[in-house]
Amino acid sequence: MTSDLILYTNPMSRGRIARWMLEEAGAVYETRVLDYGTTMKAPDYLRINPMGKVPAIVHKGVAVTETAAICAYLADAFPEAGLAPAIGDPLRGAWYRWLFYAAGPYEASFGDKAMGVEVPADKRAMVGYGCFADVMNTVEAALAQGPYILGDRFSAADVYLGSQIGFGLQFGMTEPRPAFAAYWQRLIERPAHIRATALDDALMPKTA
Repeated sequence: MTSDLILYTNPMSRGRIARWMLEEAGAVYETRVLDYGTTMKAPDYLRINPMGKVPAIVHKGVAVTETAAICAYLADAFPEAGLAPAIGDPLRGAWYRWLFYAAGPYEASFGDKAMGVEVPADKRAMVGYGCFADVMNTVEAALAQGPYILGDRFSAADVYLGSQIGFGLQFGMTEPRPAFAAYWQRLIERPAHIRATALDDALMPKTA
């Protein structure tokens, strides 16, 4: 029987973030694993995400792509999980801020860094993140306000931003500042993260 919530993913993708979010939300969902270059580019999936990339979810017939959008959507679709401040709560603005910051300036800066692109000082006003150091300093200062990006409250913004920091630490792209390492350690100890990681690790290709 098909679930009314389907996750399209690959264990070597940002689909890990979407799964963690689903586990935090307490959602019941079906997993469909797609492969790069084949099923991700198949006509059936391209109708869901014309980019041919994962993750994507389909919930009650509604397709949602883009990992930050998936996190925001699920937070609102499962309000009982408390993963987003309610509309009208002053923290809602900060929640939007850090979700969009992570999806915009933060990820753009890392993409450029991975490709060896360094923005000249006289061109920094033309890019949304200015320079890589500005991004690192901004996040570090925000994390000084509490254990999570919204202070004492864990939210979907931590799932997304925290995952970006974690990936960066894993692959040596995020500076191993104490604030980043401590933040990521708090996040990976969450039961939902542990469950999600085990599920995705079980889907990894077996090596000889």
